[in-house]
Amino acid sequence: MRFRDRRDAGRQLARGLHLPPSSPVVILGLPRGGVPVAYEVALALNAPLDLFVVRKLGVPGHEELAMGAISEGGFRALNLDLIEELRIPAAVVERVTAAEARELARRERLYRGSLPAPALKARTVVLVDDGLATGSTMAAAVAGVRAQAPARVIVAVPVASPEACTMLGATADECVSLLTPPHFGGVGEWYDDFSQTSDEEVRALLEAARRRIGADPPRLP
Repeated sequence: MRFRDRRDAGRQLARGLHLPPSSPVVILGLPRGGVPVAYEVALALNAPLDLFVVRKLGVPGHEELAMGAISEGGFRALNLDLIEELRIPAAVVERVTAAEARELARRERLYRGSLPAPALKARTVVLVDDGLATGSTMAAAVAGVRAQAPARVIVAVPVASPEACTMLGATADECVSLLTPPHFGGVGEWYDDFSQTSDEEVRALLEAARRRIGADPPRLP
């Protein structure tokens, strides 16, 4: 199995999701690449779409390597084994965290404008991304969502490394991945088109979902 692009991956992912009817559902995409996937899932399930902003904490000089992640709500997940292995000083971790926290706040304002974050209490929350490599960013998202006392937290992605899926299956109520290849490589290898999602596309998809579904998730006061 391969995916033409993120929208195709979202349509396929929606067919693999079987959600319990016991609580209302809200779909949260992780910007930016998770939002096109989440858009198609939300349409298929006729569920409100919003986002959950998460930022990777990259190792200085090797930013593609995640030493952790932060999410809205002030939650942080650290890869302590990697930090110890690379002997990254605590001051460096804090400096990167502060810089990414500023970018996280900027993106919240950019994508939501004046709208508050969605209220997630007693809801089934489906966290969607375009794929999981280490799973650190999604782990921070799960921690942030858990703080709002949802009924269930489900992680849903088109493709994930087996290690990430195992880790998140222990922290979320369920981790759904259509593909968990033993020789993972990287998320982009499983897409024909893995071009970057723009900020404009994120905003346009959120607005299109509100129009087509005719519902917006309840908001925090």
